[in-house]
Amino acid sequence: MRQEVIRVAGHVLVTCSGVSNTGRLTAQASAAFMQRRPSALEACIGARDLEKKKICGDCTVVVLDGCTDGCGRKKCESLGISPDVHIIATELGIRKNGMAEVRFDEIETVVSALKNVV
Repeated sequence: MRQEVIRVAGHVLVTCSGVSNTGRLTAQASAAFMQRRPSALEACIGARDLEKKKICGDCTVVVLDGCTDGCGRKKCESLGISPDVHIIATELGIRKNGMAEVRFDEIETVVSALKNVV
């Protein structure tokens, strides 16, 4: 499998992007964050796509997981990437609720958490 090499010196955001409401929230919140602060991130990568991409350079890896299962963190660690920052949506007071719709206030909560670290 050929890897795309991402050379960065800034922040890289890795999202779990799972199928539950909190997993989908990570993707929606990262998209909202990038729209509001387009120069804050060098790259945003879904954890599923990490095997196809190689992150190298002097970067800060921020992992955004939907719940304490930590799929994004686990995927990073399995590839030898140590997250510098780990944000978990459920630890921000957001309830994991299966296939419930993601709410705007939940997106705002996660975006605020990202703003505090990026």
